[in-house]
Amino acid sequence: MTDIHSTAIVSPRAELANDVTVGPYTVIEDNVRIDSGSRIASSALIAYGARLGKNVTISHGAVISTIPQDLKFEGEESTTVIGDRTVVREYATINRGTNDRGETTIGSGCLLMAYSHVAHDCLIGNNVILANSVNLAGHIEIGDNAILGGVLPVHQFVKIGAHAMIGGGFRVQQDICPYALAGGYPLKIMGLNAVGLKRRGFSKESLKVLQSVFRLLFNSGLNTSQAVERIKSDLEITSEVRIVLDFIEQSNRGLVK
Repeated sequence: MTDIHSTAIVSPRAELANDVTVGPYTVIEDNVRIDSGSRIASSALIAYGARLGKNVTISHGAVISTIPQDLKFEGEESTTVIGDRTVVREYATINRGTNDRGETTIGSGCLLMAYSHVAHDCLIGNNVILANSVNLAGHIEIGDNAILGGVLPVHQFVKIGAHAMIGGGFRVQQDICPYALAGGYPLKIMGLNAVGLKRRGFSKESLKVLQSVFRLLFNSGLNTSQAVERIKSDLEITSEVRIVLDFIEQSNRGLVK
């Protein structure tokens, strides 16, 4: 049976699986769907349009799927989708989408630490970690397994590649290449996120090729277009290299160098 505290307010038009737990003083609005095994702690708000997967944890005071902080929003139908096993910690906030995407998306196995904020129309991959007080503006895309350090503002429309790691307390104003380690004032690429990639089982051969890619992109004195041409002509185009090249091709704001 669903375990709903007597002080919680749950709309009769919300759909909760039969083993969902809802803590005291939590509010769950219309048009919400929560799948099996999910736990909603005390004093949380699960607002209109929320879609929570299996075994999601929403901690005390978190606010999910409220309307966008976007003056262009005119009340259109939109949603917030949170994947299986994702954990949202205390007082984190997530806004639902606008007409642009119609959806704010958080992947599976993510951790959003306390006071983090995900704005409208963001697209966050699987196993992403947002440390305390990370602030994502609208329309941001983050690839799988990326890690963002605490107190980190990210400019709207920025893309952060898979397996990238960004140190806490900096400012992200342009796109971050996949597999990169970024930090400093102003933000710059410090090198390959080699430790993280080793922990995730990347082979020595893959790391060696990526090191060569990073030398051409960030340490050769070539501009990005020139570096891409050298990569294509001089290096083996492995699956990891293809991910980097595709990311660069799709970058709109330019790379942090």
